[in-house]
Amino acid sequence: MIGGNVVKIHPSEITPEHIYLSRRRFLKGAAALAAATLAVAACGPEGSGPTAAPTAGPGLVSPSLPAPSAETDELGAALTSYEAITNYNNFYEFTTSKERVADLAKDFRTSPWEVQVGGLAGKPRVFGLEDLLEFEQEERIYRLRCVEAWSMVIPWVGFPLRRLLEEVEPLSGAQYVRFETLVDPEQMPGQERASFSWPYVEGLRLDEAMHDLTLLATGIYGKSLLPQNGAPVRLVVPWKYGFKSIKSIVKIDLVEEMPVSFWMASAPHEYGFYATVNPEVNHPRWSQATERRIGESGRMETLPFNGYAEEVAHLYEGMDLSQWY
Repeated sequence: MIGGNVVKIHPSEITPEHIYLSRRRFLKGAAALAAATLAVAACGPEGSGPTAAPTAGPGLVSPSLPAPSAETDELGAALTSYEAITNYNNFYEFTTSKERVADLAKDFRTSPWEVQVGGLAGKPRVFGLEDLLEFEQEERIYRLRCVEAWSMVIPWVGFPLRRLLEEVEPLSGAQYVRFETLVDPEQMPGQERASFSWPYVEGLRLDEAMHDLTLLATGIYGKSLLPQNGAPVRLVVPWKYGFKSIKSIVKIDLVEEMPVSFWMASAPHEYGFYATVNPEVNHPRWSQATERRIGESGRMETLPFNGYAEEVAHLYEGMDLSQWY
């Protein structure tokens, strides 16, 4: 459990930014899904309930980042407000307190920034932030389901990870993709905690990484990512629990062996590699059958694969996902 006082947010206290929204747009298909995975780099142990944290300033407006074109996801769920998305965060590199991340991260330097992409790659390359922003930026409205059993609906901006991987040409031996977050204790005071082994590491199977839903995000609500949300670039995998969506990425390697992720190393009896959202399989310490949507009252049923089963279930045919942890 993460300590701290708990103050529940009423729906009237968190209002989606309708001023930024226009008509609903949802494109769904095998080649592209421009609709629908924070706020989470370390969505680990069960946390406290939502609190009304101080509101962060707006993100940098970029003409390359499309603003949201819908008020809901494709299931009709309302977008979570910008205030909530940027003030209720898991980012253990800064702190284990969700309500303090935004303040501790406000001076985090995100420029210049480089992402080294290599490993089993025919054309390894270092991408600057300016290079990443040259990829066509798309709007993706995705549901985020934290392993702690809370959720959000977030209008991300970014581009499919597969486009980046195609640039470096994965070799035949590449079976997985390994990701690393920046290590910089001077900027990220949470990394001074000896109870965890840094850097934060995550991984995907190559076919998961190449799936069109898997996003490298550069913004939310048409604004550049703020540090507390994983600036300047983070992963979003909407059918998996949020701790898979690593933040502030500096390294991506194509590898042959399954990576040992941060939470696999920190709590191997509770967290595993796949971490697909499964309401029928409880976490060892709490149920996953329902979730609380931040900014709304009550609880709702959790959907298999977080509602993206039609798009991704085939990736796991024949596998036993009942022991996801």
